[in-house]
This record gives sequence, structure tokens and C-alpha cells, in this order.
Amino acid sequence: MPDKIVLLPDNIANQIAAGEVIQRPASAVKELLENAVDAGATEIKLIIVDAGKTLLQVVDNGSGMSETDARMCFERHATSKIKSIEDLFHIKTMGFRGEALASIAAVAQVELKSKRAEDDAGTLLEIENSTVLRQEPVAVPNGTSIAMKNLFFNIPARRNFLKSNAAEMRHIVDEFTRVAMSFPNILFTLTSNGQQLFHLEKGTLKQRVVQLLGNHYNAKMVTVKDDTDYLNIYGFTGKPETAKKTRGDQYFFVNNRFIKSAYLNHAVMNAYQEMIPSDSFPMYVLFIEIDPEQVDVNVHPTKQEIKFEDEKIVYAFVQAAVKHALAQFSITPTLDFNLDASIQNLPSISKPFTSDQQETAAASPIYKGFTQQHQAHFIERPSSSELKHWKEFYEPVKKEEALFEYEKTTPQIFSAPKSKSGFTVDEHTDLAQVLNTYILYPTETSFLLINQQAAHERVLYQQMSGAIEGNPIATQSSMFPPTLEMSPSDAVILNELLPYFKVLGFLIEPFGTNTFVIQGTPADLETGNEKQIVDFTIEQYKHFNTEIKISNREKLVRSLARQRAIKTGTRLTEREMRQLLTDLFECTPFNIAPDGNPTYLEFKQEQIERMFGK
Repeated sequence: MPDKIVLLPDNIANQIAAGEVIQRPASAVKELLENAVDAGATEIKLIIVDAGKTLLQVVDNGSGMSETDARMCFERHATSKIKSIEDLFHIKTMGFRGEALASIAAVAQVELKSKRAEDDAGTLLEIENSTVLRQEPVAVPNGTSIAMKNLFFNIPARRNFLKSNAAEMRHIVDEFTRVAMSFPNILFTLTSNGQQLFHLEKGTLKQRVVQLLGNHYNAKMVTVKDDTDYLNIYGFTGKPETAKKTRGDQYFFVNNRFIKSAYLNHAVMNAYQEMIPSDSFPMYVLFIEIDPEQVDVNVHPTKQEIKFEDEKIVYAFVQAAVKHALAQFSITPTLDFNLDASIQNLPSISKPFTSDQQETAAASPIYKGFTQQHQAHFIERPSSSELKHWKEFYEPVKKEEALFEYEKTTPQIFSAPKSKSGFTVDEHTDLAQVLNTYILYPTETSFLLINQQAAHERVLYQQMSGAIEGNPIATQSSMFPPTLEMSPSDAVILNELLPYFKVLGFLIEPFGTNTFVIQGTPADLETGNEKQIVDFTIEQYKHFNTEIKISNREKLVRSLARQRAIKTGTRLTEREMRQLLTDLFECTPFNIAPDGNPTYLEFKQEQIERMFGK
């Protein structure tokens, strides 16, 4: 019987390894940008075509590579970052595993151009499917240019797994943001399909944060800086008013490496306790400098999950640093009893108070109310001339005109036949609101306890789903169109969703870089709230949590329904309750909200009697 175990060829082994390291174009962006940083570059350019599926290129002015190094860098486990096992405990570079370039060469067509400052000519290398096709000298500037073309060309199943260009571009922008934020002393540019999305000049950390996350944070960040013998913490955290309902702009870096840590995030949330609502999340960009021996970064190929030697002490330092920063900059409400010096320069104080002015002031009702007895609540009787037309307010209106006005302004919903649900709401139905959250609806043998927010979400979801299917919602033009300034990554999302927003009644148009104008909104949307609705919807969309794969438009409809729905704690009039229940009972289904939770609970008579022991 022949032996079964065989040694895999290098190209197949590399393709298998690439599945862990290069999952999508954004994974390659991270690896190539980090390599450019490790090469000591001061200028790094990222060029993207078709969200990295056609071309992904990184150009830097770093140290470059020799002819031998250029060839060796594509071998598996070939690295210049470590030489012994002890070096793993002193890692200060971004990369060290020696897998990224080998993985990229296994799943893409790669062209490398590199030159050192001391060399007369550079090296050109072309690799496809882990095989070197061409290597020759070439005239190039100092540094390295590596172009990755036709990603997953030899793995069709993996290429088909990729999302839309807009979705993949969002991931690329996220990875670019994380690397660019770590190194504000490096110039970064990002060009997509010939259009420059980012041009980040060298500057301070605050300038880089504002460039990447948006100008609205410029005056709403608090500086965090705390140096200890064990670690140093620095960066910025947002003032409480910047907190959002979903996890948004939250970044942790350890030794300039972006990490994901629910444990440290909990430390920041504890620092904000009682300053923001429990369902809100603060903005923060925090850097931790710690001895590399106290950290293990070799946990996962992406290197975004790390382990600390002592997690509890890091937690305590992070929480204390954020608390100290918020207290130092007087974020908590305080009372200031010091007189503002500018008040002394007001005309009412600086100018002389003449005798004529004193007499006029003393004769005024306001002066009497403060200086004479029994005048504080005295109401001066109006003159007879002001009341002579009072009868005109009570002129009888013709019966026909009154009936016409009533029919014109009052929706005729109360005399409708039974709805699809079998429940009917008319003018004789006794409704009650409980805790400004639930609506009691009685039937002959039971009552329904209806969650007003879940019910309204179901109604809005059905209306917007109908709009997506071919019945667009009417749009009313904004008299004073508000401007919406987005972060670059959010601008990519909004551009992708503009056609769906239009069908749902929102007319939003691009207005310069990362800026949009809301030209129109749904006819039933209250004006003045449109910016918050769009902003929160994008946040909800970004962090949409579901185990089921659903389309982008479905995520948008659910997110928008949640943002527009009547919130828990909102007082409703009897008329509003009737209209809501009438709309709910016409939905199919009417008993389940878009997120799968029930819209109501039914309590039957026999069930209630059993609860009372009868």
C-alpha cells in the first residue's frame, strides 16, 4: 500500500497560508503600508483601482532593497525584523513574521521595483503564482514600489467571495486610517480610480486625527497624557457630547500598532460612567507605550490581537488616565462664581445713569415689581381699546364650512373595517400609554401591551420596503439645506447609499470633499432633525450586527427605521396612539419588529386571573 502523506508544493502551501494573512484587498494594504513604515519612509503613496481587485500599489521613499533582498522577501518566513527567538520579545517593528509578501505573491500578479540610495540601479521583479517570471536591473527612484494586480486571479472561489467595490473600499480606508494615524510624521496619500481621497501632510497627532476623523472633532477633544514607570499613555478622547449610539471612532494603539481590545475599551467606558448615557459610546484615540517584553503580539497573523503580561494594571492605568484628562479639562459640570471682566465694559455699566433715565426706569412695571410690595404677580389691566374687537373671535362659522374643514384636516381612519390583523382601532377604543413606552389596547377577552418603538419600526420598515420595491417616498425640498460633513470612511459609505436614500425620500448631494448637502427629506419628517437622522443611520449601518447575510439596502432600511422610530420615553397623544396602532395593524406581519423582537405581548383574561390566584 503506497504512502499517503506528501509534502505540498510551495505554491500550494503559500496559497493556504495566504488565506489567513490576505483575506481581502484591505489585508494587503495593511501589510504593504506597514512594510513601508518599517523601511523608514517619510512619504508613502497608496494607489487603488477597482477597490484593489485590479490594482493595489504602495510607493515609498524608504531604504529600498538590494537585488538579493528583493528576491528573498517573497520567500516564506523570510524577514529582516528578527533573527532569533529572543527577538520576538523585543519587537518594535510593524511586521516580523515574514509571511505577507509570500502570501501576496501566491494569490496575485506582483511587480516590485526597489532601489537603495547607495546603488546605481534598482531591481525589477515580476512574480505570478509564487513563480518569478522576470528579474532585471531598472532605473527607479530610491525606495520601493510594489504593485499587486488581479488579486485572487488563481483562486476564483476566493475572488467571488469579495464584496462590492464600495464595501471593499471601506475596509481599505479603515486600514489606511489606522496606519496613517499611528505615524503623523509621515506623509500619506490615497488615490482611488484616479481620484485623490487623502493627502495627509506631516504634522501633529491632533492634526492627523482631525484630518482622518473630521473637522467636527477639532474643538471637541480632550488631551490624554499620563507617564508612569510601567507605561505611557497619550492621545485624545472626545467630550461627552460627541458620544454616539454605536461604536464609532475608537482606536487603541500599543507601541504604534493598532489593536482590538474589548477589555481596554471597558476601561474607557468606566471612565465615562455617569457622564454619557449607558447606550452611548465615546470617541477616543489612545496610544500606549510599553516595554515590548510586557506584550505578546504573536497571537494572530493580523497582529491586531495581543496579550499583556499584566492586563489588570494596564486596565487601571488607562481608566485613570482618561478620568484624569476629563477632570483636568473640567468636562464635568461646574459653577463659576467669578465675574467676567467683559461685563464691566458693557454700555449699561460703563455709561452714566442720568436723572431722566432714573425716573423713566422707576416708572416702569418691571421696577415696581422688584421694589414695591404686592407687585410681583400683579397684572396690569389692558385698555378698553384693546378689547373692543373681542367678539370677532367668536363669530359663528357656517356648519357646512366647519364640516369641510374637519374632513379636510382629519384622517378618516376610525370608521375603517377590520384590518389585516383582525384588530380595529376606532374612536370608541380606549387606549392608554404606560411609562411613556407602552400602549394598552383592550379586546373583548384580553389586552395587548404594545411597545411603541418596536411598533413604529415595523410601520416604517414596511413603508420603506415598499419604496425600495417601486413606490418611492415623496420628498419635500429643504428651504435651508443643511450641510453634512463626514469622515472620509463615512463619506465612502454615504456615496454608496445615495441611490437608496433617494428612493426613501432623502435627496442628498455631494458638496466637495467628504461634504454633502441634504436638499430634501421625506414629507413626513420633521425639519431640523435631518442631519442627526442621516448621521446616526450611517453609524447604525456601519455597525449593523446580524448573523444573517443581508443586502446593503436591507441594512439601510432597518437602520433608518430604527433611527426614525418613536423612541422609548416619548409621550404620545391619544390621536398619535390611534394612528400608530391603525398603521401597525395594517402591516404584514404586524406582530414582529424588523429585528425579530415582538411588537406586543397579549395578556388573556384567564391568564390574568391565574396570576391573581383565581
